Amino acid sequence: MEHPTGRRCFLNILIALGALAALPAVAQSLNWPTKPVRFIVPFPPGGTVDPLARLLGARLNAALGQQFIVDNRTGGSGAIGTAIAAKANPDGYTFLFVFDTHAVNPSLIPNLPFDTVKDLAPVMLVGTAPMAYVTNPAKPYKSFADVIKAAKAKPDTVTYGTVGSGSLGHLTTTLLQQAGGFKLVHVPYKGGGPMTTDVLGGQIELGIGSVALLAPYVSSGRLRAVAVTGDRRSHAMPEVPALAEEGFPGFSALAWWGIFAPAGTPRPILDKFHAELVKVLNQPDLRKQLTEQLGMDLAVSSPEALQKWTVGEIARWGKVVRENNIRAD
Repeated sequence: MEHPTGRRCFLNILIALGALAALPAVAQSLNWPTKPVRFIVPFPPGGTVDPLARLLGARLNAALGQQFIVDNRTGGSGAIGTAIAAKANPDGYTFLFVFDTHAVNPSLIPNLPFDTVKDLAPVMLVGTAPMAYVTNPAKPYKSFADVIKAAKAKPDTVTYGTVGSGSLGHLTTTLLQQAGGFKLVHVPYKGGGPMTTDVLGGQIELGIGSVALLAPYVSSGRLRAVAVTGDRRSHAMPEVPALAEEGFPGFSALAWWGIFAPAGTPRPILDKFHAELVKVLNQPDLRKQLTEQLGMDLAVSSPEALQKWTVGEIARWGKVVRENNIRAD
């Protein structure tokens, strides 16, 4: 009969051997990065996600002595690049930068080749920002109340442009129409540039886009902003009322930027990467650049907070997509 003490000793030896075998992997994680790191951006250069990744990559390069290379993998409202990231080797040398479409795509795009929640490890919610409704100054709308009044007086005549069917601007306006009992005519575009051009030219009555996209046109007087979609005013457009002030108390719909890694990326690497991100995002000049140029309210969150945010956004916007039978362009 085997003695219990001998069995315990044997188990302790196995545990010790396992710990020794894991030491090289732990050491490698703590030495990260030892080669260039890839930042997958599932959108083209320009916009807001690409410059965010490039700004952070440059600061991390200076801090850690390795290159952080932006790899633009566009298409599918971010889904194509996200699929590449989800299937990448989880070795700590691939990370993914996402925008608010990340939480809409699971409901909007059938048969995604990845699980948005399970196949990606959260790193950080970098920040959020409201969107803005804008119009040509020659149009009669001085407030969002004017928009609602016109839409109720002549249903299906007031047009509004978005960056596409199923975009956050489209879904937000769908919710507002239901809450306010009015109807606008949706005009989807393939991006913020074409939409802004048509608002500037008066071809459509209104447009909705991020404050980062629209603030320069508003500050120059070429466009008039009638509302922002947060529950409070935006520091990028402090003179523009929030929808919460315009008859929609508590309403908030925010664009957001997040960073993920392939699921299974070693936790020591994720922890080190997160700590380095916190350091660079606390640099005053970078904070000023992100808040002024991208209109961002910095969150610099924990991984757990990003996961909770993502799951909540998926549930909220998925409900809007399903109940209104919204389809992608």
